[in-house]
Amino acid sequence: MPETDKVFVIGHRNPDSDSICSAIAYAALRQQQGLLGVRAARAGNINQQTQFVLDYLGLDVPELLADVYPRIKDVVTEKVISIHYSAPMSKAIELYHQHHIRMLPVVDDDGRAMGLLLLKRATEFFLVPAEPEKLRRISASLSSIQNCLGATAQNLLNPGQVEDFDLHVGARREASFSRWVDEIVPEKTILITGDRPGIQRLAIAAGIRLLIISGGSPVPEDLLELARENGVSILVSHFDTANCVWLTRMATPVGILAESDFIVVKPDDLLEDLRVKLTHGNRSGAIVNSADGRVAGLASKSHLIKKTPVKLILVDHNELSQAVPGADKVEILEVIDHHRLGNFHTDLPIKFINQPLGSTCSLVATLYQQAGIEPDKKIAGLLLAGLLSDTVILKSPTTTEIDRQLLPWMEKYSELDHQEFGSRLFAAGSSMASGAPARELIFTDFKEYEVGDYVLGLGQVEVVNFHSFHQRQDELMVELKKVRDEKGYELAALLVTDIVLENSMLLTAGSSELPFLIGYPQEAENIYRLKGVLSRKKQLVPHLLKVFKGI
Repeated sequence: MPETDKVFVIGHRNPDSDSICSAIAYAALRQQQGLLGVRAARAGNINQQTQFVLDYLGLDVPELLADVYPRIKDVVTEKVISIHYSAPMSKAIELYHQHHIRMLPVVDDDGRAMGLLLLKRATEFFLVPAEPEKLRRISASLSSIQNCLGATAQNLLNPGQVEDFDLHVGARREASFSRWVDEIVPEKTILITGDRPGIQRLAIAAGIRLLIISGGSPVPEDLLELARENGVSILVSHFDTANCVWLTRMATPVGILAESDFIVVKPDDLLEDLRVKLTHGNRSGAIVNSADGRVAGLASKSHLIKKTPVKLILVDHNELSQAVPGADKVEILEVIDHHRLGNFHTDLPIKFINQPLGSTCSLVATLYQQAGIEPDKKIAGLLLAGLLSDTVILKSPTTTEIDRQLLPWMEKYSELDHQEFGSRLFAAGSSMASGAPARELIFTDFKEYEVGDYVLGLGQVEVVNFHSFHQRQDELMVELKKVRDEKGYELAALLVTDIVLENSMLLTAGSSELPFLIGYPQEAENIYRLKGVLSRKKQLVPHLLKVFKGI
């Protein structure tokens, strides 16, 4: 899970040619200016016109981002440190100290989670038990104890079996020790003693489960023989008695102390879901499992405040309602746009460039000029395509003098004639006549606008004549009503623009009062004629905003 920042230059949902072309061109500019990890992306499917542009110029379709909501894999990037369920507690303490961590996933032979071992719980178990008698209780195998002590086995029976023991130290005089022996349960007793043959003999004669001899003292042969006869295991350690006690207690397998009721998440789960699980419960962390069920990471509350590596540069829009889902949850570095200002705000100052030009590609072209960077042939072709598309080959009222001045510069570097290229562009993008589904036509170039308590949904499609629209207007109307009901819009509408006659038809799904409010001549039920209207942004939207603000 990489930590490198990923900076996506991305346009609005349901992107048009200007949105896609400006994203690719601006990403290329920022790459040349040294911004690391920057690449173009898209927030929706591209239309036929844009596909024609990319195919014509030999460029790939940008990566599709369904959303940019921060995910667990974005912040859980550390190498996971885990421990086998059979490992002794001493190994866990070593890992805690070595890696400065407080939690350890406990795994099986295949690396799958069996539990979660918390440093706090483990230390409480060994250092501050609720009952003093628990200080001497141990659950471990003889082989685990041997490993912790680095001991030599003189006689070892059933070493792999985990058992419950009571731990004692043979520091008494022999007289009192012999009375103590009568009070213990030998098969559950571990005794640690030094070079005390008398104590050793009494313990072996009693048949205790394990005798640990500290200080590396040798065991006389007659005692070894007695141990074999009585089934007593013997370990000899070079550690002194105090350290033998501590290390024996540390021999408990971590699987016994691990919490079996733990949270499991996946790398692609939303970070917000992890936040809910960790902040509304008493859990300190969650185990991150890969697709094959193996432990891939460990998520803690500290990850909730870690910044995601995904960052955005928005082009051709500045309203979050039009942005890729999750844009409000990540850092936005820049905005390059030519639309009205919406409800946009950030926590930190950012580069925000907004100019009333005919296209975002025009704005990006000026940024190339200001930077003194010449675009290559393909990038210049993209800039030209975005300008011609958004200005309807300079016929739209949104066209500015700057757009016209940029045209020769774009033609020079792209080696394209704008009239010829523009004609091919719009011929290829006639989705109405191509038989595209009605819903696809509505959402090909679709944007939402907020007006007080109302939300308007407005799509636009360009045609070379209205014949294909009239053939499909009933089908489009049915789908438009569905869209209004699904989204809860006050008005859902499709602007159908004849780029030859420079007129538009507006198909609407709205309230029954709409014909009395909208202010356009009504052609038929739910259809209005908009003479001279080519631009949704500059002509239709401002008019509708005034209408609905007055309701």
